Amino acid sequence: MAATAQNIKPRIKFIPHAYQRYCISRLLTDEALGLFLDMGLGKTVITLTAVNDLKYNRFAVNKVLVIAPKKVAESTWSREAEKWEHLQLLRIVPALGPWQKRVRALNTPADIYVINRENVPWLVEYYRNAWPFDMVVVDEFSSFKNHQAKRFKALTWVRKHIKRIVGLTGTPAPNGLLDLWAQVYLLDQGERLGKTIGGFRERYFEPDQRDRDHVFSYAPKPGADDVIQQLVGDICVSMKAEDYLELPDYLPITVPVVLDSKAQEAYKTLEREMLLEVDETTIDVGTAAVLTNKLLQLCNGAVYNENREVVEIHRSKIEAFLELVEGLNGKPALVFYNFQHDLARIKKALSGSGLRVRELKGPQDETDWNDRKIDILLAHPASAAYGLNLQQGGNHVIWFGLNWSLELYQQANKRLHRQGQTEKVIVHHLAVEGGVDEDVISALEDKSGTQDRLMSALKARISRVTEREG
Repeated sequence: MAATAQNIKPRIKFIPHAYQRYCISRLLTDEALGLFLDMGLGKTVITLTAVNDLKYNRFAVNKVLVIAPKKVAESTWSREAEKWEHLQLLRIVPALGPWQKRVRALNTPADIYVINRENVPWLVEYYRNAWPFDMVVVDEFSSFKNHQAKRFKALTWVRKHIKRIVGLTGTPAPNGLLDLWAQVYLLDQGERLGKTIGGFRERYFEPDQRDRDHVFSYAPKPGADDVIQQLVGDICVSMKAEDYLELPDYLPITVPVVLDSKAQEAYKTLEREMLLEVDETTIDVGTAAVLTNKLLQLCNGAVYNENREVVEIHRSKIEAFLELVEGLNGKPALVFYNFQHDLARIKKALSGSGLRVRELKGPQDETDWNDRKIDILLAHPASAAYGLNLQQGGNHVIWFGLNWSLELYQQANKRLHRQGQTEKVIVHHLAVEGGVDEDVISALEDKSGTQDRLMSALKARISRVTEREG
């Protein structure tokens, strides 16, 4: 029990920034709102704070539904509520997984139910005219930009039953202003931009690329951008990270990765087998480094076997990575990997994405990145630690795989977080819940990514496994 108690983190007192207070007040007063905040500005805690107030102080909502990307739905909302002191009353239930599990979750008493966006059509069909959610929050609102998608159509069918609706995204129109129509329609049911996409297109756009029979793309008419911004200005709050000087210019974020039950079992089995082979009292730096390397590989989803062949254990971190990239909505990211099989699997996962993906190998890659000709730049921290100036190419860093070297970690982040950078640098760490990833992040946050920290963290893991087995 003592070990469990030590693992419970104390809740944090929420002291909102001025822009966060403004967003919360808008959520309390507006029944429909698009909150277009850059990643890292705290959309989740802002929304949960408003929901908590609406539910427990104002009695304005009863049941809240959050629609989110799958990996976000699995952990982000629950974890955020557990983090903050003022949110301790909120009961959050993820309604994910097989049909029976989803139904059981939906029938569990709670304040907020979280579902992945692929299951929206199923949810609408399940409830039909008995739709129980008087407030709906769509996390990553831009994934509802396609007016022909099943998820969009399903939500429009129940829109009349929804009293309050919130759309959260960083970039609402990543591919142009046409993307706005479906999202704004969900907010106001056609009041501002029209009841149909055709009418919207006709009023504000003209054919761009076309042949004799087909129009392939549309361009905004002169002045259309300003007119559309004015039309939706009262229902959308648009803020960019660089607008807020009160924020630090470097913002670390941990993105929790939840393993599915099959992956969790495989991970636990392999971790247990590895750790039980070692006596914590005789462990040395060499053994600790080798063992931790294997555990870090496990967290990333694949391991090398005795023949140096790659064996994939799970895809949970790859899936979380793809959702994170999608959430950037076209903004470039410098991605650090740890092992060669990470690099191969990331490349394969991105191969059909349409993104411009490059591995950092030489001066031309540095130039092209700074000229914004690359969307995803893949680098190993050891090869990008010194001398490279990448600050003009983007402001997002993603650590797919972590390592214990504090020096490498800090120097790698400095490729973007340096003089000449004009935006907040946001550093995302993908970390498997309960895995050794969390030990590494703790060490790096304490600025103690040292051999001593590595060994003590590993010994603690060995002790826990030995106690469970004993």
